[in-house]
Amino acid sequence: MSRSESSAAYLRQALRLAKRGRYRTSPNPMVGAVVVRAGEVVGVGYHRRVGGPHAEVEALSAAGERAQGATLYVTLEPCNHQGRTPPCSEAVLMAGIERVVACHRDPNPGVSGGGFQRLGASGIAVDSGVFSDEAIRLNWRYLISKTEHRPAVTLKWAMSLDGKIATVKRDSQWISSPAGRQWGLDQRERNDAILVGSGTVLDDDPSLDRRLGRANRPNLRIVLDRRLRTPAKSRMFDIVGEVLVYTDRSVGSEPQQRLEDRGAIVVNLRHVEPMTVLADLHQRGVQSLLIEGGGTVAAAFTQAGLYDRVAVNCAPLLIGGSQALGPLGGDGFHPLSKAPRLDKLSSERRGEDVILSGFREGCLQDLSAKLGN
Repeated sequence: MSRSESSAAYLRQALRLAKRGRYRTSPNPMVGAVVVRAGEVVGVGYHRRVGGPHAEVEALSAAGERAQGATLYVTLEPCNHQGRTPPCSEAVLMAGIERVVACHRDPNPGVSGGGFQRLGASGIAVDSGVFSDEAIRLNWRYLISKTEHRPAVTLKWAMSLDGKIATVKRDSQWISSPAGRQWGLDQRERNDAILVGSGTVLDDDPSLDRRLGRANRPNLRIVLDRRLRTPAKSRMFDIVGEVLVYTDRSVGSEPQQRLEDRGAIVVNLRHVEPMTVLADLHQRGVQSLLIEGGGTVAAAFTQAGLYDRVAVNCAPLLIGGSQALGPLGGDGFHPLSKAPRLDKLSSERRGEDVILSGFREGCLQDLSAKLGN
């Protein structure tokens, strides 16, 4: 096996390891690491949870003295700053690593090439750019948050085969199969926050909570409610975790007080629109946002171009009705040439349903360019 072939195999292993941390690392990235000496894997590791050891430290600890003179394969540039844990670049130097092969640099301002520079200045050979596309798809939420200074946004809905998210009478439970609903709940475990409009709250009274036990904390639940129509008796207030309500009503209104008495955080914005909401959420440390409805909200983010991924549960069901709701409201895009397309469209089965997902056109390419790949 050539050197390039072996590097590819070790980085694939590191990427598989990194994915194991997908529920518990936010706001940190998912990272995997493999230590190889004389063609033998002597240590592996991945970032298991925020606040825990980083992947490089796990892998180097497993390797012990065998890390001396070895090569470290890692999915992301080793950090060079003191955060919740010490800098990984120092651990790499202390272990006696001779070469580091990484997928791409870390755009975090606290790292951003500093790790590579520190290692290179100490005589360690550094290679990067191998399997960068795969690594970017793994950490796209983290990368968008760092480069765009807003949460990464996923639009998600369940619809019938003829493109309806509810009947004419607004009945929507349940379009998706039990297996499809489990997939939907898993999406909540992967994102920091979930957002709906007040119409969805009034129609469905959702709890919007995480319930699979995979993430390490409750998710933030968000309602866009310009007129403060959210009932104080809504089920979401009975679930552990914060509820954030965005409104443009004046401060101190009686409906606001009712919601605050139920534990809601009511945020008064001059304009409740995608850009202002995302800016506020970024300031609150939200890295990823799952938008579950309804059609007016999804259309607003789509029209603004402020979305990154679309994930759809398509059920083998025909609802019909010219007035039945579709997933995107508003006026739509016209002419057709202006309708946005998706990249990297993929499909998978969940029970009777088909899951379709793809990225906003150009999203991943833009990330790659910003990372210098």
